[in-house]
Amino acid sequence: MSIIIKPLITEKMTIITDKSQRYGFIVNRKANKIEIKKAIESLYKVNVQEINTMINPGKSKSRYTKAGFIKGSSSAYKKAIVSLAVGETIDFYSNI
Repeated sequence: MSIIIKPLITEKMTIITDKSQRYGFIVNRKANKIEIKKAIESLYKVNVQEINTMINPGKSKSRYTKAGFIKGSSSAYKKAIVSLAVGETIDFYSNI
């Protein structure tokens, strides 16, 4: 089971990272805080101080096309906000 799905790289998360050394990740919905902490520490070689998690519900979407009215929804996901120890950073762009 892959715990970390992908890092969150958005404008809002970048501002939070610059201000307070907090990083966002989209994680597996069944993972708990202890598993997330171990996965991030082993993957990025940093010391995790605190983890906050939240589940974002899927949103319903609809549109009108030539074929008719189409309804659907985006999937729900779990988000983890990770606080690192003082002086540590994660570089998401090092592999590019």
